[in-house]
Amino acid sequence: MPPIQVWTIDDFRLDPSRPLYEQLVEQMRAKIARGELEPGARLPSVREAAAALRVNPTTIMKTYQELERLGLIVTHRGQGTFVTDAAAAIRDSRRQLARAAVAQLEETARSIGLTLAEIIALAQEEE
Repeated sequence: MPPIQVWTIDDFRLDPSRPLYEQLVEQMRAKIARGELEPGARLPSVREAAAALRVNPTTIMKTYQELERLGLIVTHRGQGTFVTDAAAAIRDSRRQLARAAVAQLEETARSIGLTLAEIIALAQEEE
């Protein structure tokens, strides 16, 4: 059985102005996309994660439910919760994250009167 992934509060950047579970979902999606949480990695139980992160267990439960809905984690009753082995689910999540990043960059470009291509070219110019 794979070792359990252990977290500390320092593993996450938290913004008190946004729902905590949404931030945890976003950051765990990114960790899975980057390979920091590898396929098959065992996640801590809801209680263990809540205690380690000093949050309400309901927050972790909502986080895990959303990640499971996205197909990024699976729970096997009596065995634990694991990062999915489904490469397609991880690839789809990476694609969604990339599209969101591009949309945000396009919005920034528009706000300063540039196209996406223009903002990329400008950022790559030598000084």
